Amino acid sequence: MTTLAIGRADQLDPRLLEHRRELTGYCYRMLGSAFDAEDAVQETMVRAWRSIGGFEGRSALRSWLYRIATNVCLDALSGRQRRALPMDLSGTPSPPVESSLAGRRPGTAWVEPVLDRQVLPEDGDPAERAVLRESIRLAFVSALQLLPPKQRAVLLLREVLRWRAEEVASLLDTTVAAVNSALQRARATLADAGGRPEPRPLDDDTADLLARYVDAFERYDIDAFVRLLRDDATQHMPPFEMWLRGAGDIGAWMLGPGAGCRGSRVVATTANGSPAVAQWRPRADGGFEPWALHVLEVDAGRVGHISSFLEFDNQLFARLGLPATPEPAAGR
Repeated sequence: MTTLAIGRADQLDPRLLEHRRELTGYCYRMLGSAFDAEDAVQETMVRAWRSIGGFEGRSALRSWLYRIATNVCLDALSGRQRRALPMDLSGTPSPPVESSLAGRRPGTAWVEPVLDRQVLPEDGDPAERAVLRESIRLAFVSALQLLPPKQRAVLLLREVLRWRAEEVASLLDTTVAAVNSALQRARATLADAGGRPEPRPLDDDTADLLARYVDAFERYDIDAFVRLLRDDATQHMPPFEMWLRGAGDIGAWMLGPGAGCRGSRVVATTANGSPAVAQWRPRADGGFEPWALHVLEVDAGRVGHISSFLEFDNQLFARLGLPATPEPAAGR
């Protein structure tokens, strides 16, 4: 039913799909999941298709779609526990041993990654793109999940999308005073959680660091890999509850429980406004299988944090549009 509706919406009013990417970004920030965001945007398009005959243009089409998307997200968040990252749930790092894999939670417990190309505009004002890129950083998306859903919507509409308070009040069917109060409370909560991350451009130095990261990982030269990390670097690996602190422990993990990653193929990409690598692990038959998307936080020329989102049974690569097998590399 949904597929049929979307197909007809495309034929009847293609303007709807012009807003798909930015709506996906908005729903991702609201829901903390690229997969849930895609579902929410699909539902938004269906609702818009069903109602477009009565749309009289009293408000801009974009504003109307955001109203629908906000209501879809608020419905989806009703009664749901917040998504988080492993470091949000435990203040104690795990030892780099097999027993650290004992704790595992379902995929719905975790903030999930999103590729930049799924939610960021391809062109446009560089300053605006910088704000949008910062607003999908994992630390910020995780902090957003601390906010009640309506405060979350107010903060995103006011501070990320730069809507006026009057516009937000109209969208949420509330008053300007209520919007301003919700924004103040949301800012206070985020400040307690560490505030918004500082913008970090993906410059030439970062590109060089990422190239060396890819090279060390593919050669499985752990000494070289560890030298790319800050001494106090951290790493977590949803769906496991574990997280590691210290370049030495991360290296020990890769030579211990993670040794099956030796011989992997990795490809650089960008996710959550940060450099990232997609990893395919070798199979016994000589092929490769999707294994993880690693999102990197770079600090002072070295990697300060690695968020490794493991494939397992959640079809991560397929849902992100990543190939099931790596492209053949030149010279291999």
